[in-house]
Amino acid sequence: MTIRPLTEEEQADWPKEPLVALDKSFADARGAIQPLADLAMESASLITSAPDTVRANHYHQTDWHYCYLLSGSMDYYHRPHGSEDEPERVRVNAGDMVFTPPLVDHAMKFLEETTFLTLSRNPRDQESYEADVVRIQLID
Repeated sequence: MTIRPLTEEEQADWPKEPLVALDKSFADARGAIQPLADLAMESASLITSAPDTVRANHYHQTDWHYCYLLSGSMDYYHRPHGSEDEPERVRVNAGDMVFTPPLVDHAMKFLEETTFLTLSRNPRDQESYEADVVRIQLID
């Protein structure tokens, strides 16, 4: 298992806020194409979550991820790792996308049945994932 080191060039392209402004979709008589992310990544996962459940409660050492909600809604909590401040809460609805860089404590509280797509920098096999993630208790 090899995880690529982070570079300054990579970090310069990251969104500055958790809620990501999406590029305009391309639409014609066939339908539409919504661009989500155009960068090097090694994992795409489809995740479903039941109402009143929590995911994450962790931070990543080198991984980042975009989470695009296909359906449902969640409250996304985040703060810089090591901060004692209360985490900021962002409401995320279907059609919204949030970005989490490395070294950001984050958690997701699902408000209803929710399905989302996660696009990640690092591989999602269990060994790679466990080598990079650090679990914390950001929210209950």
